[in-house]
Amino acid sequence: MTQATQNPVDIINARVPGYKDLQMLLVDEEGIIEQILPMGTVETRSRASIINVAGDWISLGGVDLQINGALGLAFPDLTAENARKLQKISQFLWDVGVDGFLPTLVTTSVENIQRSLAIIAEVLRNQPAGAKILGVHLEGPFLNLQKRGAHPAEYLLPLTMDRVKRVLGDYAHVVKVITLAPELDSTGEVIPYLRSLGITVSLGHSQATSAQAQRAFEQGATMVTHAFNAMPTLHHREPGLLGAAIINPDVMCGFIADGEHVSPMMLQILLRASYQEQGLFLVSDALSPLGLPDGVYPWDSRQIEVKNGTARLANGTLSGTTLALLVGVQNLVKWGICDVESAIALATNAPRKAIGLPGIAKSQSANLLRWHWDDTTKELTWQRAITAEMLKKPEAGNLSVALNSM
Repeated sequence: MTQATQNPVDIINARVPGYKDLQMLLVDEEGIIEQILPMGTVETRSRASIINVAGDWISLGGVDLQINGALGLAFPDLTAENARKLQKISQFLWDVGVDGFLPTLVTTSVENIQRSLAIIAEVLRNQPAGAKILGVHLEGPFLNLQKRGAHPAEYLLPLTMDRVKRVLGDYAHVVKVITLAPELDSTGEVIPYLRSLGITVSLGHSQATSAQAQRAFEQGATMVTHAFNAMPTLHHREPGLLGAAIINPDVMCGFIADGEHVSPMMLQILLRASYQEQGLFLVSDALSPLGLPDGVYPWDSRQIEVKNGTARLANGTLSGTTLALLVGVQNLVKWGICDVESAIALATNAPRKAIGLPGIAKSQSANLLRWHWDDTTKELTWQRAITAEMLKKPEAGNLSVALNSM
């Protein structure tokens, strides 16, 4: 909502993640949140249109920090010819509740990485409508061969300053997050260097011990990529990378809630140990068939088969999902391992916190989702709570009726 609107809006009787009791959200004519106040603090504004959400949850849209593609386009395969598809992907992601995302480049040739970074850098100068690109997540190529998962071995690189500078080239300003295996850096120079560039360092696809992970955190790493996957398991004598992350209050772990990458029971353990959105955030890890039906699709020089939203290589290796981010929110509630407030926060406030962005608060754009829990069906559903179209110069007296009928 960047364009001027004709009516301020007061959203009343809302539950807001991170706020106690029912709240009132005051949205100005520009679509900006002016205040979030407890109900009863002030009267509704006489000139404002009123949305009574009757106890439903209101949140910002989702932010996906690990998404590999959508609508048949893998982000490492970006070219001048298919770059226009980014506009369709941005609109698609907006339609499935995502406000911002990090196009994720998995391990591929340096040439492919540079080409994709160049295209995304150009798009960042003139963002399309829909979900906003917040930067790039480089998932590789500095990964441990033994934990590469579906990443092609031939493109993995040693973790050295020279190699890092070569991969980043002229596009370090585009990269927001990089996933690497810290045990590959024998000098201890790489993580501080990346942090000096403003890049968030995430540990993943790694064999790091707890001691090696702790050193990486001391050097400035603050994230872990898809907890449990492509890293040593938690062990009572060697907690490993994940154990070190869980007990570190300055580290946040991304995780996938599709029921395949991690069992719901293990997610419950992770959620309890990490104080939910204080130390965790949801990612989709969705692949290029996101938004397409199940089937067989090309993936770099190989193929993946998608069944029921899960993608695997021909040898059975799990390579990702085709489920959108907010499906993970619904899964956490459906499985009974997360309350509604925490589940919503894990996809909205928590990923923003992980990359230094504010959660829902005063002065934020009011791109808001409305979440409804049906106590009869035990289903959590969502919809866009406000859109610019709703706020454009309505016929007198009609807007409140239209909004309250949502």
